[in-house]
Amino acid sequence: MAYLKLILAALLLLCLAPMPYGYYNLVRFVAMVAFGVMAYQYVQERREALGVFFGALALLFQPFVKVALGRTMWNVVDVAAAAVLLFLVFRRFRGR
Repeated sequence: MAYLKLILAALLLLCLAPMPYGYYNLVRFVAMVAFGVMAYQYVQERREALGVFFGALALLFQPFVKVALGRTMWNVVDVAAAAVLLFLVFRRFRGR
C-alpha cells in the first residue's frame, strides 16, 4: 500500500506542471480508484475517519461528473492530498 501512496502522490504533484489535458483525466481516474481502495481498506481496518476521508477524495477526483474548482484550487487539493499520502507513508516507516 505504501508504494501505491507514493506513486499517487507523485502523480498528483506532477499535476502542478503544465501537462496535456489527457494526463489530468488519467490522474483523476487513477486517483478515484486508488482512493476508493484505500477507503475500503481503512474501513476494513476499523479506521473509519481515514476511510471517510479517502472516500470523499475518491468522490472529488471521480472523472464522470467534473467538479469545477479552477486550476488554482485543484493545485491546492493536489498538494494537500499528496501531503497527506506522504505523511501516512512516512509515519508508518517511523514505526508509529
